[in-house]
Amino acid sequence: MAWNLPFSVKPGRARALWAGLLLLALAGCASGPNANPRDPLEPFNRGVYRFNDALDTAVLKPAATAYRDVTPVRVRQGINNFFDNLRDVWSFVNNSLQFKGQAAFDSLRRVGVNTFLGWGGVFDVATEMEIEKHTKDFGHTLGYWGVAPGPYLVLPLLGSSSLRDAVALPVDWKGDLVAAVPHVPTRNTATVVRVVDQRSDLLKAGNMLEEAALDRYSFMRDAYLQRRRSVIFDGNPPEEEAAPEPVAPEAQPPGPGPTDKTTETLSNAGVPGPEKAKP
Repeated sequence: MAWNLPFSVKPGRARALWAGLLLLALAGCASGPNANPRDPLEPFNRGVYRFNDALDTAVLKPAATAYRDVTPVRVRQGINNFFDNLRDVWSFVNNSLQFKGQAAFDSLRRVGVNTFLGWGGVFDVATEMEIEKHTKDFGHTLGYWGVAPGPYLVLPLLGSSSLRDAVALPVDWKGDLVAAVPHVPTRNTATVVRVVDQRSDLLKAGNMLEEAALDRYSFMRDAYLQRRRSVIFDGNPPEEEAAPEPVAPEAQPPGPGPTDKTTETLSNAGVPGPEKAKP
């Protein structure tokens, strides 16, 4: 998942920073007989992944663990509900841009119900009323209208993305109600709380992923790309043409992949795993 920046960046500087990051990523493009066609930037991405992982280990994971240990479950759930309610506002906009009338109406109803009956979104009354949730961002909207994802990218601090989703991020930031808070200390505090809260939700799944005998980079890449594609097509993505598999050198036997049991266990813990190819 993509993290929100835990600090303020002026719009002009943010655009320049993002353009620089994308150019740097494209400059690191790799090729070769064994290159994954969806991840031609793998050497660059793995380097950024290691940086993000080190930062997570040193800062985010300890903070999320302390937050989970000292904050009551109901308080954490209320905080999570509050930020989800704000996200539903942007989902309404993107569902409208995709001309999905029912999804947009559901998102608008969720915001109204949870804001006025759920104490500003602290309580998720809309889910109890069985109002369906349709979370969408601008990257989903671009994908819906036919913009290809482009190469997979791992962004500093933000994690898994694609070229399309990275280009869409500045628009998503414009639609982020937390980022629109004019009082800088309040905005920064809310952003940090949101990041730590999101990370705390992944603690159990992350621990299981660390214990499994997996290439975590490949697993997270495949899970991200498949999840994004599934959401763009509302859970019914069209079949993809199978890409020709790279031929591995004879002296380098293929490494073990995740077993069905491992994938099932991680999925139950909240980590989406690679889907089996459809016939």
